[in-house]
Amino acid sequence: MWHKKLFAPLALPIHVFAGAILVGAFLLHQPVSCRGGAVSFLDALFTATSAACVTGLTVVDTGTRFTLFGQTVILALIQLGGLGIMTFSTLIFYLWRRRVSLADHIAVGQSLLHDTTFHLGRFLTRMALVTAVIEAVGALGLYVLDPVGFAPYSAVFHSISAFCNAGFALREDNLASYVGNPGINCVFMWLIVSGGLGFGVLIEGYRAARSRVARFFRRETRVFRLSWHSRIVFTVSAVLILAGAGMIFFGEFLGDRYGALSVADKAMAALFQSVTCRTAGFNTLDIGRMADASLVIMVFLMFIGGSPGSCAGGIKTTTFAVLCAFGKSRMFGRRQAVIGRFAVDEAGIDRAVTLTVLAGGMVLGAVLLLCFTEGAVAPHVESGGRFLEILFEVVSAFGTVGLSTGITPTLTPAGKIAITLLMFVGRLGPILFLSVLQAFQEPLRYRWPEQGMMIG
Repeated sequence: MWHKKLFAPLALPIHVFAGAILVGAFLLHQPVSCRGGAVSFLDALFTATSAACVTGLTVVDTGTRFTLFGQTVILALIQLGGLGIMTFSTLIFYLWRRRVSLADHIAVGQSLLHDTTFHLGRFLTRMALVTAVIEAVGALGLYVLDPVGFAPYSAVFHSISAFCNAGFALREDNLASYVGNPGINCVFMWLIVSGGLGFGVLIEGYRAARSRVARFFRRETRVFRLSWHSRIVFTVSAVLILAGAGMIFFGEFLGDRYGALSVADKAMAALFQSVTCRTAGFNTLDIGRMADASLVIMVFLMFIGGSPGSCAGGIKTTTFAVLCAFGKSRMFGRRQAVIGRFAVDEAGIDRAVTLTVLAGGMVLGAVLLLCFTEGAVAPHVESGGRFLEILFEVVSAFGTVGLSTGITPTLTPAGKIAITLLMFVGRLGPILFLSVLQAFQEPLRYRWPEQGMMIG
């Protein structure tokens, strides 16, 4: 009986992702994938996990250490991880007019729309087309804006990496040399935001925009209205991006450390760092030289992450919205947590609180572990800002962001293993692992007596 629960539909994404990561690690460990000799299997496993989990943390430089074959393996893992390997396998079966199993149907529905009744074939086909169009337009834009810096392969690589919110770059300075290039910045931000909204929200946004354009030319056309979920995603995403950009601007550019940048360039840089914190991993500023205030703000944004059903990680924008509505309702003595036109049901509030508690516990546990493994047990006056660097690294791994202050290549083997596991859990979500573990437990058939407790 236990093996049936272990391979239940809900656990299939775990097995498929783990299998793909192991295959990718084996390929990246081969000499044909590397320049100057093969990398260690641990480094190959770290890189494969970071690619499949669309994180972007690297222990070796992608552009100089890996060959074209190795970079292609990483790119394939990014694309598979971004869209979901289970989604890919189901789409292949559908296109070949094969019968899609109920297990695949349930798994894809839970990972993308949290709805097992949607039309699988129509949705997957539309999703693949939307993804291909966005990535192709992004690659074309990068190539046109800078044919030298973004040759055809490089443009495709960075476009897929940006849309899948992976953050892998073939340049040693990431995108620091483009800090004053508004065209390149806008293309990357558009790709990152598109990949972090969620496929269902993207499709709804396209339908809403198309209906409004059609109404402009034909007044009788009915306007498509966004769903409650999509409205929340768009609103919270916009607020977080703009508020984050404003706080990073004041936290980073109040001094004169960036005298070579104009005010417009500084505003663009702050906006880009705010967008990339939505689990993308690209950067136009040196993260290791940023102010503590900016790093704390970025930790907060990385912990929230993107939206459900997207390429992004974190606790998600909808969870943050539910927590804010729940706190507001309790502050004003109201029983319901209202967002827009509806109130969130109790099950949704329970999931949001549970996810946040689990995520916070995992982050704190990983920070404590890395403090022991990475030498942050020295006196505070000697370790300097090591704790903030470790906290930033851990939240970046959990949120599958990929930003780092520069400590990733210097991690100990134990630290690399801890970050690898954190990326894996962060990509699939703590709730998924908790649900799989709960499936092995028998429900309690009794209740304990309750008693009030003094709180606060």
